[in-house]
Amino acid sequence: MTSTFKRLWKNEYIQTAVMILLVIAIVIGFWYGSRAILNTDYPMLAVASGSMCLLPGPYCDGWSHPFERTLHVGDLIVVEGINVSDIKAAPYPDGDIIVFHQSYGDELIVHRAIEKRTQDGIISFVTKGDGNTGPDQPIPAAQVIGKVILRIPWVGHLALFMRNSSGVYLIITLIIILVIIELLLPALRSKKSETASEQQGSQATSDSTDSTTTSTTS
Repeated sequence: MTSTFKRLWKNEYIQTAVMILLVIAIVIGFWYGSRAILNTDYPMLAVASGSMCLLPGPYCDGWSHPFERTLHVGDLIVVEGINVSDIKAAPYPDGDIIVFHQSYGDELIVHRAIEKRTQDGIISFVTKGDGNTGPDQPIPAAQVIGKVILRIPWVGHLALFMRNSSGVYLIITLIIILVIIELLLPALRSKKSETASEQQGSQATSDSTDSTTTSTTS
């Protein structure tokens, strides 16, 4: 059994397939691990609008001034699921930035909680984008996903790019090309090695023939 495994492992195609599967397993494990640790189904999100940016519109693209307040297009945000009673609601810059579902549809919004209301035991939040002129309509606490605990500039642009069909096709094409290259390189190296061995064998035979001829002549 051990010898069979060692023989299979020496096969470069098997090694490539194992590495691809390992990378996939790491990505999936990281995603589900993040969901468990951060206590939310949405542990990482890409910012798609400039409603939280305090700079003029053209500068909220996420490239020109990535470290200015607050969130920019293309930021990757890390979200933590918490008890809604622990959310701090206050005007900028003190209130927590929260992620929540809109009252209609499945779209997620990232705005700052500026006011907390309680009526008949039901908690709701008034939110506002730091870059917007006015607050949003109050949202029930049940629609809150969590609060933002970290942002990483630029990285979210890749996720936004993949949301477009052209971006998905490009990424798939690149993966296919990389897989093909990984599969072809071992074959090319093997063929090159065989050619070199044949040349060495031919050279050795030629040298042996020359040596025999010289000896006979002597």
